[in-house]
Amino acid sequence: MATRDEQKEQRRELIIDKAIELFAKKGYAETKIGDIAQAADMSVGLMFHYFESKEKLFEEIVQYGAKATDTPREMNFENPLDYFEGFLKALFQYAREYPRVPYLFMIMGRLGRGEGVTPHIKEIINGMNQVEQSAEVIAAGQEYGYFREGDPRLLSLAFWSSVQGIMERLAVSPEMFSSGRMPETEWIIDIIRGRKNDQS
Repeated sequence: MATRDEQKEQRRELIIDKAIELFAKKGYAETKIGDIAQAADMSVGLMFHYFESKEKLFEEIVQYGAKATDTPREMNFENPLDYFEGFLKALFQYAREYPRVPYLFMIMGRLGRGEGVTPHIKEIINGMNQVEQSAEVIAAGQEYGYFREGDPRLLSLAFWSSVQGIMERLAVSPEMFSSGRMPETEWIIDIIRGRKNDQS
C-alpha cells in the first residue's frame, strides 16, 4: 500500500500528465484550471494544494520540457553522429512508453510561436539553445566527414525541425507506433549524415 507521501507524489504526477495533455490539445489560453482538475478527477481546491495557479503549473511543465532538451548533451558518445543517433532512439522509446513526451513537444513548439509566454517562461525559453548546441557538434564533425557539408546551424535546424514535426504528429496520431508507421531514425539522420558514415 502506498504511503501518504507516495500518494501525494502520484497525485502530483497525475495533475502534470493531465495538464500536459490539455495544454497540448487545447492550448494554454483555452485550458482552464477546472478542466485540469476534472481530468485528474479531483476538486479545484485540492489541486491548489499542489499548484497555486495555472501559471505555476505551466511554468513547471515548461521547465520540465526545457530540461529534457539537455538530454543529448548529457549523453556519452564515441563519435559525433552518435550524439544524434542515440538521442533519437531514446526519444522514440520514451515517446512509446510515456504519452506526455509528444505532448511536451507540441507545447514547446507553441511556445516558440509565442503562446502562453510570460516573462518568466521567456527566460526559460532563452536558455534553450538545442539548435546552437547541435550546430557546434556538427561543425566539429564536418572536418572529419561525419556530417555533410553545409551551414552547421541550418543542418541542425533541419534535423530538429524534422524531430519536432514527427513528435507533434505523434501527439495527434499516437497509433503511429502500433500501426508500424513510424519514420525510421536513419531517415532523419540522413539529413545530416556525411560521407564517412554513408551506409550505401
